[in-house]
Amino acid sequence: MTQPTRNRRQRKKMHLAEFQELGFLVKFQFAEGTGIDQIDNTVDRFIDEVIRPNGLAYEGSGYLHWEGLVCLEKLGKCDESHRELVQKWLEANGLIEIEVSSLFDIWWDLPINEA
Repeated sequence: MTQPTRNRRQRKKMHLAEFQELGFLVKFQFAEGTGIDQIDNTVDRFIDEVIRPNGLAYEGSGYLHWEGLVCLEKLGKCDESHRELVQKWLEANGLIEIEVSSLFDIWWDLPINEA
């Protein structure tokens, strides 16, 4: 079966082709007994040191166990270098149980049983 032909407006509305957005899921944990002030400080630094400077956006939540989605702040595709930046920063800052999923289309795919 052939794919339907879509014009630019349709591709944009459906986030297809040149409008596709790739991102990845991330999970991490703080050690048991970590104080709320340290958690707040670490999450703020994560955003200030790795997310914002690299044009990324993070949508996530948690307390000791955090999980969320990382994608570009503007329309576009994350790549492997973004995944590596996030992974290395989390490891370097003492977080545990770190999982970073493979890249996926944030509008059409959701990796099941990944990160």
